[in-house]
Amino acid sequence: MAECLLEVRNVNKAFGGVVTAENVNMTVEAGQIRGLIGPNGAGKTTLLNLISGIYDVDSGQIIFNGQDVTKLPTHKRARMGIGRTFQSPRFMNRANIEDNLKVGTDLLNQFGYIQSFFGKKGHDFLADLNELMEIAGFTFDWEDQITALPYGQQKLLEIVRAMLARPKVILVDEPAAGLNKQEQERASQLLFKAVKSGMGVVLIEHSMDMVMSICDRITVLSFGRVIAEGVPVEIANNKDVVEAYLGGDDDA
Repeated sequence: MAECLLEVRNVNKAFGGVVTAENVNMTVEAGQIRGLIGPNGAGKTTLLNLISGIYDVDSGQIIFNGQDVTKLPTHKRARMGIGRTFQSPRFMNRANIEDNLKVGTDLLNQFGYIQSFFGKKGHDFLADLNELMEIAGFTFDWEDQITALPYGQQKLLEIVRAMLARPKVILVDEPAAGLNKQEQERASQLLFKAVKSGMGVVLIEHSMDMVMSICDRITVLSFGRVIAEGVPVEIANNKDVVEAYLGGDDDA
């Protein structure tokens, strides 16, 4: 049986009178891509924010790698191995590509990027970097400004940056949004590489082709509640899911 890296236990969250998470339960195992789908406003990104510590839960627990991290701040969860990407890439726009990677890789070594890049761990780091660069199809110069990269490459680079820190779990929010078919395939290959390395992935994505083709199990949210959970074929044939999401008029 695969190791359980992340467990969401009976988590609740409301903003005023709006419930965004209601008794949510979910697990993520090592080497697993857990899809998280649902219509806009279902509470998907809110759940990632609760897992990563951006929001505090109202009640319930977040268990990570066997430890209760419910009360821990975001930076401590990141140090423990919870990686994150966002719907819109978050970089230091006045810095070059190399400096933007330094921010993420510092999580790998608290003594700093320079030691991990050029020191004893430098060879392993460079090997990881070169492999991920090839998967992502990058051809840029490290000294290029981050803003010079096309949007699709920025989104792929954010996944690469998260993976270079070698987290145990990566929370990935809509990686395919705004990407062409080739870039979407490269994003999928990066996530396959992550789970092959033993990481767990939580994937929010509206591209059903991507979700159904790469996810091991899928959790479906609607109005903050889990309405279905299972393997892709079960979700595709679930009447409640079809009515709430897959078969609706609004495909957003």
